[in-house]
Amino acid sequence: MTLNLDTGSAVVARTPEAVRIERGARSGQMIIVCVDSTRLGPALGGCRIKAYPTWRDGLTDALRLSSAMTEKAALAGLAHGGGKTVVALDPATAAEATGPRRADLLADIADLVGSFDGRYSTGPDIGSTPQDMIAIGRGTTRALCRPESAGGSGDSSGPTAAGVIASIEAVRHHVLGDRPLGSLSFSLLGLGHVGTLVGEHLAAAGARLVAADVDPSRRAPAARWGATWSEPGDALVADVDVVVPAAVGGLLTPETVPRLRCRAVVGPANNQLDVDSTADLLHDRGICWAPDTVVSAGGVVSAVARELDGATPEETDFRVRDIGRRLGEVLAAAAERGTPPLHEARRRARDLLGG
Repeated sequence: MTLNLDTGSAVVARTPEAVRIERGARSGQMIIVCVDSTRLGPALGGCRIKAYPTWRDGLTDALRLSSAMTEKAALAGLAHGGGKTVVALDPATAAEATGPRRADLLADIADLVGSFDGRYSTGPDIGSTPQDMIAIGRGTTRALCRPESAGGSGDSSGPTAAGVIASIEAVRHHVLGDRPLGSLSFSLLGLGHVGTLVGEHLAAAGARLVAADVDPSRRAPAARWGATWSEPGDALVADVDVVVPAAVGGLLTPETVPRLRCRAVVGPANNQLDVDSTADLLHDRGICWAPDTVVSAGGVVSAVARELDGATPEETDFRVRDIGRRLGEVLAAAAERGTPPLHEARRRARDLLGG
């Protein structure tokens, strides 16, 4: 089915331009593509493949994530809008779709992405990889972040981590009195590819680290850094200068915010707030929350620079590191207005998108 959705719900900040939902002809799985906005240019957004209780839960995710992507692209200065692909796997057949029939699923995704005639490009996200983009790219030219050996920009972990590091520098300057990294303490929640790269940088600078991950095998890098290992729930409320969420979102809630003991929260995890009003709770406690839509943009900035704009490695690196300047402007303006950084980021996004 193809659906143009007019939603007045609180899930998204604006009505998306188009939502298409189809059951893959080859795989039988429900595939959703949401194009939230093309006001600034063609939409971008990753391909999320995971099991959901129902396909409508996947639709809710697609709406929310595509709206956030529109803000992320605008705040990063990109001439692009936001979109999202969500494959809402049937739990009963998920193993088959991600195993022996993976090629069928990727071909179905390519068909639906290609149906937007260039208005939307996808890339890796939860459940998909740069290698998958090669397969999707056989059916549409709108697949980004293929491996470098295949002519793409490859794994986005490096530029995403670089954007986080630049954001930490902005917070260090605007919130922490320019104290050197070696005098600061950080709690890292999640030691995946991005979290580990950020941890390596902070450890090399001499920062004191607390580290946590649901996977106990991630203790190895933490031990190498001399970090204190902790359970994720304890790491969130550790007595540190900065908490760095680098895994799942939704950690910051009315229940957890009163227990925080940090000065700032800055990390790449998407959707860190349960609801927007939690930003006000953080602000009232004097905790600077750096909007994740700004902090986590390094991967998409790099992919656009390299694959769509033909930028040199040096120019690409400059654009990624410029995330720090952009976040600094948000933090400075928010401080001047006496408002949470989220409100300032939203105001800027609205201005860029014409309200």
